[in-house]
Amino acid sequence: MRLKSLDTVAAAPLSEDTLAHLKDLLLRKRTELLATSTGARAIPASADVNSRQGDMADQASGTNEVEIQLKLKQTDAKILQAIEEALYRLEKGVYGLCRDCGDPIASARLEAIPWTRVCISCKQKQNA
Repeated sequence: MRLKSLDTVAAAPLSEDTLAHLKDLLLRKRTELLATSTGARAIPASADVNSRQGDMADQASGTNEVEIQLKLKQTDAKILQAIEEALYRLEKGVYGLCRDCGDPIASARLEAIPWTRVCISCKQKQNA
């Protein structure tokens, strides 16, 4: 016998107000990511300079900084794509349903990560 997950038990159809609130969260996060991607987190042009100046520790530090900035940009790009997909699902009327099992996603999970594609049970299975 399969026990119902917390997502299934806790999830009820999302009201229009809740959907509007979640859409607002998605739009605000998208705006924030787009704003930071256009300058606030610019990748330093110091990578080339670091290869010619300073000792080995300075060069390694500069290289690490560039790698960290690249990872942050990649993460932002993935979240931005997930937000766009969530907005599309909202438009199509399938927002809040797990991509893997089709069960409703708990509203608490949607509140925390409004761009999520899967319920907590399926996410745990992916990470196992």
